[in-house]
Amino acid sequence: MGRSLGLIEPTATYDSQVGLLDRFEDRLDRIVNGAFARAFKSEVQPVELAAALQKEMDDRAAIVSRGRTVVPNVFTIDLSPHDSERLSPYRDALQTELATVVTEYAGEQSYALIGPAEVRLDSDESLETGIFRVHSEARAAVVSAAASGAVPGQPYLEVGGTAYPLVRAVSRIGRGTDADIRVEDPGVSRLHCEIVLGQPAIARDLGSTNGTMIDGSRVQQAALMDGSTVTVGTTTLVFRTG
Repeated sequence: MGRSLGLIEPTATYDSQVGLLDRFEDRLDRIVNGAFARAFKSEVQPVELAAALQKEMDDRAAIVSRGRTVVPNVFTIDLSPHDSERLSPYRDALQTELATVVTEYAGEQSYALIGPAEVRLDSDESLETGIFRVHSEARAAVVSAAASGAVPGQPYLEVGGTAYPLVRAVSRIGRGTDADIRVEDPGVSRLHCEIVLGQPAIARDLGSTNGTMIDGSRVQQAALMDGSTVTVGTTTLVFRTG
């Protein structure tokens, strides 16, 4: 296509990609009664954004085990100010439909998403009209035994802008249902690590398969400061003292 910052090359999945993109355009036409065709006559085309998401998934696909390939599920598309403004009346519908494209394409290619698909359209003043940039990450779904949300004075872990309070003296993190903070990441063990509150708080690996990273270093145990990162599998949690 040549209009994003990454070129989109033909692949062996071309036929399935075309079918999915055709369905995407048909849904948009039904939602806005053809408004997209008029609004994007010379600017960035929604189908280009959908194709760029597919390419990003292909480029970042990671084999984590036999028969399981994980791809990003959270995407940000930076648009030029002009294109962003033109898109603004349709932003919510387009973000929803682009997320549907991600989910459908993952299913067609047998890719695994470790969390719900999310697509956000943003504006970048450094971009010229018709040019866009795609950022992505694999963000696991996180579930806490306690209600999410920061509580004054209460230490918490932050993931993707959501706070998960550490309400126990020892909070276990893992993929199993008995974890206090459950991370649906295939690289995370059933009980992966634990956070022990104190002065200072401590993160301790629980014999996990892939290890626990604290501030980028694999350790068995380490003290945590405000802003320390705890990485389990492909998921990074930020420790906050509250």
